[in-house]
Amino acid sequence: MAEIAFYHLLRAGPEQALPALLGRTLALGERAVIRVGSEERLAALDDALWRAASPDWLPHGTSASGNADLQPIWLTLADEAPNGARFLFLIDGAESARLEQFTRVFDLFDGNDEAALAAARRRWQACKAAGHAVTYWQQGARGWEKKA
Repeated sequence: MAEIAFYHLLRAGPEQALPALLGRTLALGERAVIRVGSEERLAALDDALWRAASPDWLPHGTSASGNADLQPIWLTLADEAPNGARFLFLIDGAESARLEQFTRVFDLFDGNDEAALAAARRRWQACKAAGHAVTYWQQGARGWEKKA
């Protein structure tokens, strides 16, 4: 079973929150796949990762750039991990039917949007019912705070 962490975004969006999480992922020697809900988000994240100040280098690719097997971070609209990633990041309510194929799953959702919040609660319940280990993190003034 995957370890699934829900990240309640309150102070910043995925473009600001992801670089630190991805930096830690790469520091662990892991690869990541980021599944998004729209072409617009994919383009925004692609740009944000190239411009990230900390960490200052987040090598990544998309289907437009190709060579998925060479990319430590892969951005996609599809339920795939062509770069062999064991860490999955879900953005915009994107879901995966392959959660058990990943070591860790990060579900980032907009806590200021009632529909996104309700959808995240449903995903949490489904993951818990499926036997996954789930944790909940909320953005606070000092960074991520683990909640019970």
